[in-house]
Amino acid sequence: MNRLQEIGAELVKELEVSLPIWVERSTREIYQAWKGEWPLEIADQARLAGERCVVEILPVLRELLESDIASQPTNPMSILRRASQYPTGLLQLYEVPPVQRDDYLETAFPEDIYGLIPTAFSDFGQDCHELGIAWGAAKAHIHLTERREIDT
Repeated sequence: MNRLQEIGAELVKELEVSLPIWVERSTREIYQAWKGEWPLEIADQARLAGERCVVEILPVLRELLESDIASQPTNPMSILRRASQYPTGLLQLYEVPPVQRDDYLETAFPEDIYGLIPTAFSDFGQDCHELGIAWGAAKAHIHLTERREIDT
């Protein structure tokens, strides 16, 4: 396992904890802004949605982070953006009306009717932010090293 993969494994481990928290928090913030309350029923469903998110998204992310950089068809944030479907689905189930978003976000992410799509690793906490930066730097280093070897 190279350093890039080690950092990727650390990132997945951290997301295993922070991703369900993010799903629950995202659901709660929008729901409470609409209703002013947080019923136990929806809190339980948000917790379960967070667990489903981990089960369904982390294997895809893990596979990407374990793969060779030359064969990576996407980036980790593209995968993590899918996490917004979990709070979105729950909010739609409870008929929470969409939030107002700017034109760019409506065009770029039409399915994100609650403005929940994560835009950075920091959306999942400081530890994820730092690991995401470290992973990106390690990937860039490997890429540059490989390019230099090809050019010489």
